[in-house]
Amino acid sequence: MTAAAPVVALLPAGDRFEDFFDKIGVSLEVFRIEQTGGWLFNYVEALATAGVRTVVIHTSARVSAPMRFRHEPTGCRVSVLPNPVLHRKARAARWRYAPGSGLLRSIESYLAVPPRALARELRRHGCDALLCQEYEAARFDVTVALGRMLALPVFATYQGAQHGHSVAEQPLRRLALHSCAGLIIGGGAELERVRHGYRIPDAKLTHLPNPMDVGRWRPGDRGEARRQLDLPIDRRIVVWHGRVQIQRKGLDLLIEAWRSVCEARRDRPPLLLLVGTGTDATPLHALLASLPAEWVRWIDEYVHDRDLLWRYLSAADVATLPSRHEGFPVAAVEAMACGLPIVAADVSGVSDALGEGGETSGGIIVPPDDASVLGEALGHAVDDVDGMMRVGRAGRRRAEEHFALDVVGRQLRKVLFGGGRTR
Repeated sequence: MTAAAPVVALLPAGDRFEDFFDKIGVSLEVFRIEQTGGWLFNYVEALATAGVRTVVIHTSARVSAPMRFRHEPTGCRVSVLPNPVLHRKARAARWRYAPGSGLLRSIESYLAVPPRALARELRRHGCDALLCQEYEAARFDVTVALGRMLALPVFATYQGAQHGHSVAEQPLRRLALHSCAGLIIGGGAELERVRHGYRIPDAKLTHLPNPMDVGRWRPGDRGEARRQLDLPIDRRIVVWHGRVQIQRKGLDLLIEAWRSVCEARRDRPPLLLLVGTGTDATPLHALLASLPAEWVRWIDEYVHDRDLLWRYLSAADVATLPSRHEGFPVAAVEAMACGLPIVAADVSGVSDALGEGGETSGGIIVPPDDASVLGEALGHAVDDVDGMMRVGRAGRRRAEEHFALDVVGRQLRKVLFGGGRTR
């Protein structure tokens, strides 16, 4: 008799579904029908290649009873549990009386997990392990305790969240990190921080990148993509895509750097293509108002359609990632898979995505928080057409070798369900 496929429960970050998805205009219905890509569904698809079934578990204040459905693009099961009443009351009280209190924010987050409902859902789906999106979060601490009660191993990844809401979380965080089954970390610097800061034994640490569907994300016909998107055929295009968070993503640095790039090339200015929206959309509009309109094109929306986002990347010549903070930069790997050379700031996770070879492995790494050097590197990438094509091909090879779904999926299964840790 063939053994049943193992089942892992994936718990995305955030206290409840709408905390993140409302900001990008994604309802539960849109999530069910259209949402793809990102950490979550790249993990789902990578695990599927290794014969692992998944159930994604959210909580939401908009459901009064558990909601269950199949995610149409991947076929994975999704459960949405009611947000606990205590969490809703705690959040309302904090907003009213002390909106800036980190301590109250921590208490509120601990109340966001419904342990009994979550335990019932795990049993219902026959889950063999749990995987939390972030370990620097109250949800992880509660889930580790629940996992011990249910005799289920709990793992977690790091995708770039900030480190808790207050120091009050630290005792429970330390206990949870030492009690969990293992941590999957894409960024080498972050792995070292956890290893030394929390004194986590090596046996619990796995240095593993995020997976990417390199079959779907691949080099496309640049001319055809530009015609479909009504982009200029005869200009060099640099693309940035992601959530619009000016400080975290370094978009202020990018605008300053782009000014210098275009001012030095007024007779042949390249085009900066921005794709995405977020909480800082309004201040970004103000920043862009200082640049001539013909220097920038901004698609101010969250692009649900992964094929459309692929076309935007296919239309570009160069990608950039000027972030001040990253976990493991999915946007960089998407660009590499599409054969784009990358100009990126040297923050956590970037060297793990691009490797140590610089241009020979996919991109140009510049010091963080330096608009001048960023501008020089972008100018070089805009001018060196042949050289950047070679860099882009190197990045594509790296994506195929290190980030493909089946490559990472096999390693994930080994970490979650036995066979030792991958190093």
